[in-house]
This record gives sequence, structure tokens and C-alpha cells, in this order.
Amino acid sequence: MKKASFLIVLSSLLMVSCSDASKPNYQYFPNMYESVGYKTYSESTAFKNGIEAQLPVAGTVARGWAPYDYPDTNEGYEAAKVGLMSPIESTDANRATGKELYGLYCAVCHGDKGDGQGILMTREKFLGIPSYADREITGGSIYHVLMYGKNAMGSHAGQVNATERWQIAQHVLHLRNELTK
Repeated sequence: MKKASFLIVLSSLLMVSCSDASKPNYQYFPNMYESVGYKTYSESTAFKNGIEAQLPVAGTVARGWAPYDYPDTNEGYEAAKVGLMSPIESTDANRATGKELYGLYCAVCHGDKGDGQGILMTREKFLGIPSYADREITGGSIYHVLMYGKNAMGSHAGQVNATERWQIAQHVLHLRNELTK
């Protein structure tokens, strides 16, 4: 009896010692254990037309996206300056939010007062940042510049959404009024 139990233990130890825990002996779905690497947006045989099946259907609109009808040109800027009006109400709460966002994204160049004396200007990292008092600006032109950027200023459309751009525009117009008093 002792001999039989010894043989059973010995044979089970031999079976366990020959297996590799990192790789199962039999793989039901080998691609789950060792995945095949694909590059993003690369050609694929998974769909009939290659990558075309992964594109959105023509005529669809992404959730949360609203069209902006003014092109990224000087003519689009001038048209936005005249014709683009804020859809949000001009309130103290909106302007307070705009002031906070202005402090995060704009004051570093334009200054806290909108006089073009931000920290990057005073350290001479960017020169020639205009004062709001010297510009003919409207809410629409501010929104357009935040959307696309202008001259050395880049677009902020990726950082602030449409409502936040209007809130910043309200604060910038307030700063301009303070500077021109």
C-alpha cells in the first residue's frame, strides 16, 4: 500500500514538473493567449473594403457636435465678428466662469487685465501681444479666434467647449470695457 501511494505521488510530481505554467498545454483560442499585434488604422482583411468599414456612415453627426459655419479664413473672421452672436445669456455667473477659464488659458499671454502684459510677455517669450483696448473685437470675433486661433495664437477648441468659449468672450468684453474707460 505504501509502495502504491508512493508511486502515485511520484508520478503526479513528474507530471506537474514537466508542465509550463506560463503556457497552457492546449490552447482553445490561441489568439487570446498570444494576441496578434495590429497597427491603428492599418489595412485589414477583416472587412470587405479594408479600413472603410470603420469610418462613420456618410451623413451622420457625432453626438455632441454642432456645426460651425464660419471658415478658418480672414473672411470667416470678419463674418463672425459681425454676424456671430452668443447663444448664452450674459450673466454674472457666466462671466465668473469665463473669468476663471480666462485665468487658466488666456491670462498667461494676455494678462489678467487684458492689457497684453501676461507673464509670457513680461518674460519676453512672446512679443507683441495686443491689448484688448487697441482691438476692435466683438463676442463673435473672440469666439472665432478661440475656435481657430489667429496669428501666433493657436486654437483653444480642444481645451474649451462652445459654452466655455462664449463665457470667456463675455469676460474678455468686460476686460475691454474696463480698459477703455
